[in-house]
Amino acid sequence: MSHVDRFFFDRYGLTEAELERYLGAALSEGGDYADLYFEHSTTTSLLADESLIKSATEGISMGCGVRVLAGEQTGYAYTHDLAPEKILKIARVAARIASGPARVSTVGLSTLEPTHNFYPVVSPPTDRELGERLGIVIRADRAARAYDPRIKQVRVNYGDQIRHVLIASSDGRVVTDFQPLVRVSVFAIAQQDGNVQSGTTGGGGRVGLEFFQGENGPEHFGREAARQAIVQLDAREAPAGEMEVVLGPGWPGILLHEAVGHGLEADFNRKGISAFSGRLGQRVASELCTVVDDGTLPGRRGSLNVDDEGEATQLNVLIKKGVLCGYLQDRLSSDVMRAARTGNGRRESYEHIPMPRMTNTYMLPGPDDPEEIIRSVRRGLYAVNFAGGQVDITNGKFVFSASEAYLIEDGKMTAPVKGVLP
Repeated sequence: MSHVDRFFFDRYGLTEAELERYLGAALSEGGDYADLYFEHSTTTSLLADESLIKSATEGISMGCGVRVLAGEQTGYAYTHDLAPEKILKIARVAARIASGPARVSTVGLSTLEPTHNFYPVVSPPTDRELGERLGIVIRADRAARAYDPRIKQVRVNYGDQIRHVLIASSDGRVVTDFQPLVRVSVFAIAQQDGNVQSGTTGGGGRVGLEFFQGENGPEHFGREAARQAIVQLDAREAPAGEMEVVLGPGWPGILLHEAVGHGLEADFNRKGISAFSGRLGQRVASELCTVVDDGTLPGRRGSLNVDDEGEATQLNVLIKKGVLCGYLQDRLSSDVMRAARTGNGRRESYEHIPMPRMTNTYMLPGPDDPEEIIRSVRRGLYAVNFAGGQVDITNGKFVFSASEAYLIEDGKMTAPVKGVLP
């Protein structure tokens, strides 16, 4: 029995017989499928501003959600009280919401171990001393302020989370996972002669505090946020009109995430409200474009051993050489669309039903040299980092602002520019 199995079965006195009882109650009004989602989450949040620790909070959240599927109808209820009578109550509520003519019975449950562990964290951040985590925040703050005397304000956010999840389903599976997550973000403001600019960066993932050593130390993130702010002090206003844009690696991928990734989530497509609806097998991009969603990348923020429905994550090719070849699926959408599940059932918490959402979505590199791409542009922009933006998935139109960008003139990067809205 795994660490997570013991965590739930020992701490909450769960037995397989009780899980079967809860599932039986969930199916008591009719239904095709039911599952139980148990979650115990421990979180820490730290904020440093003006070189002072302004807030430090720790919290624990736990509860159970019960879902019943009857055709396309979903019944869902949840509780933060894990007493048996409370779980039975929400199971019956979910059953009534999704009551349908189909009836199935639970089969004997068996615990399944994930075949891989994409985040083998030996010492979870929540198990480390608070002083050690405070040290990361302080070091990032000091590095940003030391970068340049024109840095006038620095704000550092640190957050970590450990989730223990257990998913039991009426098809006989009990799946567990232990999911760490940690992140640091730094925001810096530079000022010179009334000109105020900012920079922001951060890093982390499903890792332990050892991630913030070496090249990923908090000093790196502090200096990078400060560098971006200082660069913007000398930036000129972006020229008006349409220009060719070259996207750098890393954060510019948020444009792909928002403008393409969300449009490939199956619930939007089965409802026919995505720009990609009904276009499987059609060309939707350049043949140089191959987009994948991969939940198996070790340590990455979007990676999971299993999704929030207990399905193993995997590498999914969504667009291959410009041709749309798949959507991101959860159980409900895959059943309705008669498509294979992709391991993308995601929940915000036990209080929410799962939906098909991205893990790590990105475009594969092409055959061209990045420097050659820049040299091929006579007049354009090189976007290094992006800030906020919005997208309309019904037509694929988007507006984003670049937080760091440079002019490309005659194939060479020249002056930094601001006010760029690709």
